[in-house]
Amino acid sequence: MKGKPWPRIAVVGAGAVGSYFGGMLARAGAAVKLIARAAHVEAINRDGLLIDSINFKERISVSASTELKDVRDARLVLFSVKTVDTEDAAKLLAEHLAPDTVVVSLQNGVDNAERIDFAAGIQVIPAVVYIAVAMTGVGQVKHSGRGDLIVGNSSGHLSGNPLPKDDTSRSELDEVAATFTRAGIPCRISKNIAVDLWEKLIMNCAYNAISALARMKYGRIASDAGSIDVIKRVVVEAVAVGKAAGVPLSADTMIAAALKLGSEAMPEALSSTAQDIARGKPTEIDSLNGFLVRRGAEMGVPTPVNQTLYSLVKLLERASLVG
Repeated sequence: MKGKPWPRIAVVGAGAVGSYFGGMLARAGAAVKLIARAAHVEAINRDGLLIDSINFKERISVSASTELKDVRDARLVLFSVKTVDTEDAAKLLAEHLAPDTVVVSLQNGVDNAERIDFAAGIQVIPAVVYIAVAMTGVGQVKHSGRGDLIVGNSSGHLSGNPLPKDDTSRSELDEVAATFTRAGIPCRISKNIAVDLWEKLIMNCAYNAISALARMKYGRIASDAGSIDVIKRVVVEAVAVGKAAGVPLSADTMIAAALKLGSEAMPEALSSTAQDIARGKPTEIDSLNGFLVRRGAEMGVPTPVNQTLYSLVKLLERASLVG
């Protein structure tokens, strides 16, 4: 792909995750438009996007806008809004998309492809995102771990509900993966994106709520005996729900992966849920532990530990929004 023209790229919902990946693409030479909140847009257009990465620290020249209409000339759109805003943002985006635009969902949760298609008729490529990143100020991103993606064809079962037929071609997946890889972003094409999405969901359910409730980074959580026991119980429940939904998962494998994530891969990560609580913003907990609780109830799988974590985060969320 070296020497090939870059596709024009837009990032819808350029918070920490969207800004990082959009910034990396712009740093590599792509024409990128970040669609973000006004304060971030003003800072980025004035000073550039500051990425303080584990690999470099650099101000990157990239265009930013508050207007969704500015995605109209994009060939590739990265959809990175919070899960609570998925349907509303998808409906607004639909009227501005060109017929041949490829949309990739860089979101938490397993059912965004279904929700986006149902709300706006947009067929998206689901992506699994592994990264520790946070906004440390307007137009400033702190990257403290990983930064890799998995993309795949969403045909089949993601949340345990049947999806409409997906016309995503292998060539589109190859193009998307090659674009990210060219920008120094590790990206692989999944053989079973449902499994990969559920594995990421389980990682989020294992850490996000605990990190928010304890206000701690993953490394400290993974070194505490009591927290480790909670993580194991969360994972066992989540695997049971996934299996009932038709997604083949191993509790032992997922427990090992969860403990390794906190102790080795992302010890400096503070969960997005914790960051939202600290900023007094709505969290995505309904798409994480809350999702497992709902799906478990539908299929008769008990999820008491996930229910407890979900309820406590919702209580904390309400207090932070009022405060």
